[in-house]
Amino acid sequence: MATHAVAQTRPSDSRVLKGRDLITIGIFTAIYFVIQFATMLLGGLHPALWVFMPVLDGLLAGIPFMLMCAKVQKPGAVVIMGLIVALIYFVTGMFTPLILGMMAGACVLAEAVRALARWKGFAGNALAYAVFGFGMCGSPLPIWVFHDSFMAQISAQGMSVEYCATLDALASAPVLVAMLAGTFVAGLAGAAIARVLFKKHFEKAGLV
Repeated sequence: MATHAVAQTRPSDSRVLKGRDLITIGIFTAIYFVIQFATMLLGGLHPALWVFMPVLDGLLAGIPFMLMCAKVQKPGAVVIMGLIVALIYFVTGMFTPLILGMMAGACVLAEAVRALARWKGFAGNALAYAVFGFGMCGSPLPIWVFHDSFMAQISAQGMSVEYCATLDALASAPVLVAMLAGTFVAGLAGAAIARVLFKKHFEKAGLV
């Protein structure tokens, strides 16, 4: 009986997502989505804000991501967060297969980083968040991957000549590198901001 009781409470059991974990993930995913959607709306003001939208996400959305990591130190949490966000956008027609692919890849890599860090420690979760941010790079990426067809599409959708011209000028290799590098650095910075604001909470969770 004693052996059976020990088997029931083996460490691997503590890594299985429970109903309470899923609720926590859902709550912080909703907060993350609101912040992320707000930064996406800013892209309508100026093309540069849309191109560097993933950078803004990294800076502003670190709090819900890092708090979720603190509360749910189990595998699968990041994948669920990313898939929920992707599903919402896909259902509303705002996500393309390219963005879905980028999001899926970023989620898997972020989960791998968390696993290597054993789901604890600030550095591992901060790095996972920086990698997670690459998922939203799939939104402006068509400017480079499908440049001609994408420019024709947004022009047909009614974007102003000035907006299209500015966006076309931003479709250069240096801007692409800046967007990708900025997303990663902003992710680390966003995680650091979350740590400063919620240091006591992270200490209790063993993330610092």
